[in-house]
Amino acid sequence: MKLFVGLDVSLAKTAVCVVSEHGKIVKEGETESAPEALARWLDELDGCIAAIGLEAGPLSQWLHRGLTETGLDAVLMETRQVKGALKAMPIKTARRDAEGIARLLHLGWFRPVHCKSVSAQETRAVPGARKAIQQNMIALEMSLRGLLRNFGLKVGAISRGRFEARIQELAEGNPMLETATAPMLRARETLRQELAALEKQVRQLAQDDPVCHRLMTMPGIGAVVALTFRAAVDDPTRFRSSKRVGPWVGLTPSRNQSGERDVSGGITKAGDVNLRRALCQAATVMMNRGRSTWLRTWGAQLAQRRGRKIAMVALARRIAVILHRLWIDNTTFQPDAAPTLPDRMTRHPLPA
Repeated sequence: MKLFVGLDVSLAKTAVCVVSEHGKIVKEGETESAPEALARWLDELDGCIAAIGLEAGPLSQWLHRGLTETGLDAVLMETRQVKGALKAMPIKTARRDAEGIARLLHLGWFRPVHCKSVSAQETRAVPGARKAIQQNMIALEMSLRGLLRNFGLKVGAISRGRFEARIQELAEGNPMLETATAPMLRARETLRQELAALEKQVRQLAQDDPVCHRLMTMPGIGAVVALTFRAAVDDPTRFRSSKRVGPWVGLTPSRNQSGERDVSGGITKAGDVNLRRALCQAATVMMNRGRSTWLRTWGAQLAQRRGRKIAMVALARRIAVILHRLWIDNTTFQPDAAPTLPDRMTRHPLPA
């Protein structure tokens, strides 16, 4: 008898539901959220496990990798699709969610998600730490501005290097403001030093990686964007065509068609939000400050016809397609030669 196992994962416990090939619940239970504990629980089942399904999440990739190493057939399920299906249940509990995941697995109504390798997750950790420190430093700066604004003291537009001196200048003579701003300035300085060290490491990682080095031959693609793209894609061969990268990142228009109605909306915003944001930033840099290339010319012409926002999204989507093609073909970007066809990408092979 074939069994389909649904897992609803939380930080401490995982709800498990086992459904037979005939759609009947065979067993339900709860176990520790660890691959070893799940493997022991599943070993007690009487039947052949056809598949184990779990929703993609923070712990899911670790559990998926651990279950796969033990010889079990585990699959990651696309989060938004699972969430949409489980919304139909009037009562939401961990047990019911596990049952819903098991039934989706049994019916085959799910979209599998790629489980990133350990190296890709490690590569992603450094830019993630850099972003967290950067956001906290910006939050401290905004808090300092807001604190002084209550007293009519305006910081104004100022560079990062002169920010601390400006705050001290405005707070000078007021003991309470000096007491309040001093520890915040010290914390900001510490974050700034750590951010500079992490940015140096990010640049070094990108330079040492041959894939990132090729991706950065495209104007507007820096170390952060290259590392983000490399970590998010992980395995470029999992895309049958480079054109599939755009929809995977969520940079294609959504569509709502029913009967006589057919509405094309904004982009779907599916996939990795950090990668989508990085590609949009790269497109903005390329359009505003990048050197002249055939790709920038294409974006400028599109901006004249459709507007800058639409052109920026379209350019970000095309950048993603080109980066994937450069990775697959082991080539570098050629800025001067325009493509002969609209959908073909110009590459320049690396010397042997």
